[in-house]
Amino acid sequence: MDLSIVIPVFDEEENVAPLIGEIKAAVKPLGRRYEMVFIDDGSRDNTFRVLAQMYRTEPDLRVIRLKRNFGQTAALAAGLAHAQGEVVVMIDGDSQNDPADIPALLAELEQGYDLVCGWRHVRQDSFVSRRLPSMIANWFISSITQVKLHDYGCTLKAMRKDIAKDLKLYGEMHRFIPAIAYERGATIAELKVNHRPRMRGKSKYGITRSMRVVLDLLTVKFLMSYSTRPSHIFGIVGIGSAGLGLLLGIYLTVQKFLYNMEIGGRPLLLLVVLLIFIGCQFVTMGLLGEMLSRTYHESQDKAIFVIGEILGERNCA
Repeated sequence: MDLSIVIPVFDEEENVAPLIGEIKAAVKPLGRRYEMVFIDDGSRDNTFRVLAQMYRTEPDLRVIRLKRNFGQTAALAAGLAHAQGEVVVMIDGDSQNDPADIPALLAELEQGYDLVCGWRHVRQDSFVSRRLPSMIANWFISSITQVKLHDYGCTLKAMRKDIAKDLKLYGEMHRFIPAIAYERGATIAELKVNHRPRMRGKSKYGITRSMRVVLDLLTVKFLMSYSTRPSHIFGIVGIGSAGLGLLLGIYLTVQKFLYNMEIGGRPLLLLVVLLIFIGCQFVTMGLLGEMLSRTYHESQDKAIFVIGEILGERNCA
């Protein structure tokens, strides 16, 4: 299989049939063997029934039905796990992403990139509820992850099979796919794509997801920077806290023995004890994290590096 197109859907009974037609019109002229992998994320309407009917007449269609609504990240993870193509394209099921952009994404991918991300240059969404929060989130995510993109929220992406199969997605982490792929050594490009207004169905997005995105961003940053050396972050905080506590303790000791000042009832003494205690706790957490990290990597024989290419390897058997 040359190409897999992964489409997560939730309550999109009015959109799936037109979307299948648009995908076929965009992909068939490329002359590649392809499949459309729809993931029904526990729809409550007739989405699965429509897909099941079209499956009987569409040989390139595959349908995966989840037992309940697990969320877009889980639906994409299911689609990526079942995709068989050498190249995987992800696209939203609400028809706001334009399938006509797929050939351009594939052409950009062939320039040597591992992942090409869509950039909804002219968004057809409300400014206050969608575009403004998205602009803030994109700047924040780019600053934290050091992967500079204009549009982290665009589902439309094309990636090579090895990148797709290596992604481990949880929570709301589908929007952090570029950062996760970059951490694994992927080369990334961004391409302006068309964004269309929603014509059918209702939007499933809301501003309430922002807090979950922030929490997942903290997780991604930790995994990118400290997953193999957790003591470097916990240890630094612990040593800093304990060091400050010791300095303040020395200050109080000097006041007690040189100037005969009463320190027993001073809040500063309680702060000294608290800082030293917290410092010891953080250092201990760092050591426990190191043991867990080694257990994780060694038990699964999981390497802490990713090899891109080997020249001159010889078979010594």
